[in-house]
Amino acid sequence: MINDLWYKNAIVYCLSVGSFQDANGDGVGDFQGLVRRLDYLQGLGVTAVWLMPFQTSPGRDGGYDIADYYNVDPRYGTLGDFVEFTHAASQRGMRVMIDLVVNHTSDRHPWFRDACRDPSSKYRDWYVWSKTRPANASKGVVFPGVQKSTWTYEKTAKAWYFHRFYDFQPDLDTANPHVQAEILKIMGFWTQLGVSGFRMDAVPFVIATKGADVTKPKEQFDMLRSFRELLQWRKGDAIILAEANVLPRDDMKYFGSDGDRLQMMFNFQVNQHLFYALASADVRSLTKALQKTRPRPATAQWALFLRNHDELDLGRLTSAQRERVFAAFGPDKDMQLYDRGIRRRLAPMLRNDRRRLELAYSLMLTLPGTPVLRYGDEIGMGDDLSLPERECARTPMQWSTEPYGGFTRSRRGGAAVISDGPFGYPHVNVAEQRRDPSSLLNWMERVIRMRKEIPEVAWGDFEVLPLDDNAVLMMRYTWRGNTTLFLHNLSDAPTEADFSLRQRLTNVLSDEHSEPDARGRHRILLEPYGYRWFREGGLGYILDRQEIDTSEGKSPERG
Repeated sequence: MINDLWYKNAIVYCLSVGSFQDANGDGVGDFQGLVRRLDYLQGLGVTAVWLMPFQTSPGRDGGYDIADYYNVDPRYGTLGDFVEFTHAASQRGMRVMIDLVVNHTSDRHPWFRDACRDPSSKYRDWYVWSKTRPANASKGVVFPGVQKSTWTYEKTAKAWYFHRFYDFQPDLDTANPHVQAEILKIMGFWTQLGVSGFRMDAVPFVIATKGADVTKPKEQFDMLRSFRELLQWRKGDAIILAEANVLPRDDMKYFGSDGDRLQMMFNFQVNQHLFYALASADVRSLTKALQKTRPRPATAQWALFLRNHDELDLGRLTSAQRERVFAAFGPDKDMQLYDRGIRRRLAPMLRNDRRRLELAYSLMLTLPGTPVLRYGDEIGMGDDLSLPERECARTPMQWSTEPYGGFTRSRRGGAAVISDGPFGYPHVNVAEQRRDPSSLLNWMERVIRMRKEIPEVAWGDFEVLPLDDNAVLMMRYTWRGNTTLFLHNLSDAPTEADFSLRQRLTNVLSDEHSEPDARGRHRILLEPYGYRWFREGGLGYILDRQEIDTSEGKSPERG
């Protein structure tokens, strides 16, 4: 099974086509430009490219307001260009994942326009309407401070329509079987063009019941099974990676107790507590989050991330924890968003401290699951806080010291590229970091390559081992006769990890190995923000690895 479940030990790279590389000189990234950068992604160690929305859209919400699910926005190219891209990625051994945004459409979508014009239109029931303004219209807003209501009056339709997000994104009535059938058709269309997976946007809202009389939405989990079945019939190894910021008690409802629903979910619980751990230099809440999200079916997997294209959502932390993270990483109101998150990129949050950046990425790569990297983070790109809301962290990729960072030759498209300050493209770019053996980019290439050779993190069983210092996280993975050990010091002070283990520890990133003393103890000095990747025993682990798992009472593929 380990040869079939490709997503269990993948390296996922998220990018926006419009922000990556402009090939035709119009100032907007496109698929032709992306194809020309695939060798770069392959060299970085990426195994799956996740594309943010690229379908036809007015572009009022970064493409998440889709006006045609079956086409490419002309700014990015054509369907032919998309197929050339998926083919080129496949040639390099990389899979393609795309955003699946089906909770809502753009208000300019032909479905919604027809639904507004004609009460008898077949699309009328594809959306959620009310003749009067619902009493709960001001409740449940997703974007506090920006969004005031979840219901808006439409003059042509002479009715109120429901929108969980912005008012230009009317919600689809996903309980309608015709809408569900259309979602399956959309998925089938893109898998036919070479897509291997979907990052499904806002899954809890997609499967929730909607309506003016709905005070407590009910999740329709069977929808997830039907989505998965369609993918398995059309393309056996295609997957769904869900954006579902839910409590750990509900995780298994999304995965399915038998692993028959979603294959992957983002681990928001671990992500939020990881940032609290980084802010407080205390791993105890992170340890609890790891234990709470531990149960999952053998074929399911968590997606681990630091930053993504949205704000760093801290909504699941306590108010005291959230304020601690705000104080450490986003102290100014301009750095915060929606009263719950931080809108900065990682490097500015960590004050561009190379030690802390390496620590953070080392943690992401060695926590249980599949790492998901945000474009530009491999070179420590910054943000532009003068841009509104989430746009500050969606600036174009910085390739070189050439005008506009090598992203485009167009003068029209250069404004959004970060050009000034310590994170401007003259200082932070791919070309210069490639030439520097000690750069963040070259470090990322090395650790990604090593992480792909440590399947224990993806497949194995883990335990958090106790230490006297709460600033140090020590995790141990076992799988098929192999064992790995990871140490991370989240403090700005040096510390010593003292623990009992009679085997030799072989460092896989440097020559700092550790031998047990006469009492079978290791005493490992960790510098501020230091980390260690060890294998128990020597480097003959490849010869020791078992072809099958014979551990009693455990799934043959979980270890």
